[in-house]
Amino acid sequence: MISYRPFLFILFLLNVVSCQRQEKSLPDKDEVVNHIVDNSVERDLEDIREDGVLRALVVYSSTSYFLYKGQAMGFEYELLTLLADHLDLKLELVISDDLDSEFEVLNRGDVDLIAHGMTITNQRKWEVDFTEHLYLTKQVLVQKKPDNYRQLSWGSLQGQLIHDPIELIGDTVSIRKNSAYYERLMSLSNEIGGDIFIDTLDSQLTTDQIIDMVAEGKIKYTIADENLARINASYKPILKVDVPISFSQQIAWVTRKKSPKFRAIVNEWIQTLKKKTLYHVIYNKYFKNRRSFRKRTRSDYYSLKNNQISKYDGLIKKHAEDMDWDWRLLASLVYQESKFKPDAESWAGARGLMQMMPATAEHLDVQNIFDPNESVRAGTKYLHQIFERFSGIEDLTNRIKFTMASYNCGYGHVLDAQRLASQNGLDPTIWSDNVEKALLGLSLPKNYNKPFIKYGYVRGSEPVAYVEQIFERYDHYKQFITVE
Repeated sequence: MISYRPFLFILFLLNVVSCQRQEKSLPDKDEVVNHIVDNSVERDLEDIREDGVLRALVVYSSTSYFLYKGQAMGFEYELLTLLADHLDLKLELVISDDLDSEFEVLNRGDVDLIAHGMTITNQRKWEVDFTEHLYLTKQVLVQKKPDNYRQLSWGSLQGQLIHDPIELIGDTVSIRKNSAYYERLMSLSNEIGGDIFIDTLDSQLTTDQIIDMVAEGKIKYTIADENLARINASYKPILKVDVPISFSQQIAWVTRKKSPKFRAIVNEWIQTLKKKTLYHVIYNKYFKNRRSFRKRTRSDYYSLKNNQISKYDGLIKKHAEDMDWDWRLLASLVYQESKFKPDAESWAGARGLMQMMPATAEHLDVQNIFDPNESVRAGTKYLHQIFERFSGIEDLTNRIKFTMASYNCGYGHVLDAQRLASQNGLDPTIWSDNVEKALLGLSLPKNYNKPFIKYGYVRGSEPVAYVEQIFERYDHYKQFITVE
């Protein structure tokens, strides 16, 4: 009779060794190290408040952030402005130049928030955290109808288009590699049991630009969020965007994992805002108002279309060059004065593009105050005269701010503010936190009644806001408009 005990014992030993090897090759979940998160910057709400700045990474697109007729606009831009006001922080926008490196930019601390619609996925949540979702949407196929689609019968047209994702088997779809669309397409291939070939596109391309490539016939198909696809198709009827590729998905902004307090306060703000009518007005403005979308995208003064701010750019450039100013800064001042409306009139009687008072216009030999050429010529001449008076201020930016404040409220009031600043131990040659504070103080009797104050009361909040808003808009112009 043969004994099996030695054989069974050997099998037992082999099984123990095999199990030990498997345990070593599969580390415990708690032992997995996330080096991306570990190496990210330690920065949370306290640090952001200490800096006083909300730095947000945004995408330059037709719905998120753009320039139209001299004014910064966009869904994300308007929401970020509200958020910065809510947190009492200055808003600083950074335009993303590479969509593939956004998480890296966030985790190293260059920005504290990625503020454009990103799909929440488990794969992404390993590296970053998402805010409360802003809205729900689904991914759809973007395809082009035949060029002669208007002449085709309904049946002939339908026969040339994709109607179900399964029809993509063996075909090619063009998307960015590190997008949620790529993840979804990989899953879809598996679900339908066939290969969908992926053409990976440059990470610097926005979804808007890729949709345009489909409309122009440069690529055959792409995938986009439904709200983006539909608003773009509203002025490109050659596009078909009604084939769903996914179920509803959550779209949110992105924060670092090491910023839990900041994320919590942003989430609370989003939850409150979404209950208000204002949120829905802003959302509809950019994603549902097709007429407005078509109007701006066809305008010559839409930054995604032309490197142009207004119809008066040439005139402004000419006179800015005479002053040795960046023309975009002068353009921002002109917008502040009249929003580029040559027939504008203020309650105080100021008129024209540069809102000159009649007496000043007469002194500068203006024949027609509503004529753009005369208005810009005279206005810049007056600015230059003021600029020369502040020759003692060496820093160019400060000198320009003093000049602008004087253009708004009068040279004499700014001189008074310099005198008051000196008495209060502030630097009379620096605008921010020095002379601007003194100018604000000149609205109070205890200050404008001092014996050395020559020009009396002034509502200082107006010139202070005037200078601040011009420079904020100038920052936008520099983002959008390149200097030739």
